[in-house]
Amino acid sequence: MSDRVIGAIGMALLLGACGVSKDEFAAAQKDAANYKKQFQDEQAKTAALQKQVTDLQGQNTQLTQSTTQLTQEKGELEAKSKQYEELAGSLKDQIQSGQVEISELKGKMTVKLKDKVVFGSGSAAINKQGRDALDAVAKAFQGLQGKTVIVAGYTDDVPVASKSHFKDNWDLSTERAVSVVRYLQTKGVDPKMLGAAGFSEYRPLAANSSPDGRSQNRRIEIALTAADYTPPVVDTPSAQAPTTPEPATQPSR
Repeated sequence: MSDRVIGAIGMALLLGACGVSKDEFAAAQKDAANYKKQFQDEQAKTAALQKQVTDLQGQNTQLTQSTTQLTQEKGELEAKSKQYEELAGSLKDQIQSGQVEISELKGKMTVKLKDKVVFGSGSAAINKQGRDALDAVAKAFQGLQGKTVIVAGYTDDVPVASKSHFKDNWDLSTERAVSVVRYLQTKGVDPKMLGAAGFSEYRPLAANSSPDGRSQNRRIEIALTAADYTPPVVDTPSAQAPTTPEPATQPSR
C-alpha cells in the first residue's frame, strides 16, 4: 500500500513538472491523500487484530490454568470421598448402632466417637471396643501425605470424681485425646501429622440438663484436614568432643 502512495505523490510531481493543469494536479493530490488514509486505516485494523489475538491468547492461557486447577481439585475431592467410603465401610456396624458418626464437609472429614465407645467412665484408657474402631480409622489414614489429623476430647459438665487422678474435665478431655493420638501412632499413622486437644465441657453439642444431652457431649472427634502448618527444620549441631587443656608452661629461671 505504501508503494501506491509514493507512486501517486511522484505522479503528481511529474505532472506538475510537465505543465499539467491545476485541476489535474489537485485530483492527483486528492488521490494521494486517499491512498495515505487507506494505508493508515489498514494499519489501524492490523493493530486491532493483533490486540485481539493477544487478548485471545491470554484468555486461552487462563482457561487452561482453570481447567488444570479444576482437574486437580476434582482429584482431591475424589480421593477424600474414597477415604470417607473406606472408613464408612469399616465402621458400618458402629455407625448403624449410633456409636460412631462420620461427616465430610468442604474437604474436612470428621469421625465422632461417643466416649463410652472408647473409654470407661472417668478413664482415659482405651477399651477393646475403642481399639476396634480406632484400628479402622488408622487403616484409612495410613500413607496420607500433606494432611493434619487433630484428635479432640470433650466432656459434659459433671465434675470428675473426687478420687480420680484427673484434676478436672480439662485434664480428662486432654488425656483422652492424647491416648487416642498415641494409639493411632502405634498403628502406623505418621506422628508428624497428629495433634491432640482437650476442650473440657465448654463446647457442648447439646444441653447438659438431660442424660441424652450429656451423652452427646462426652465424645472424641478425629478431624482430617489439609495441612496448614509445616514445622521448620532445625539443624542440630553435632556434639563436639571436649578439648583437653594444654599444660601451662613453666617460666624460665
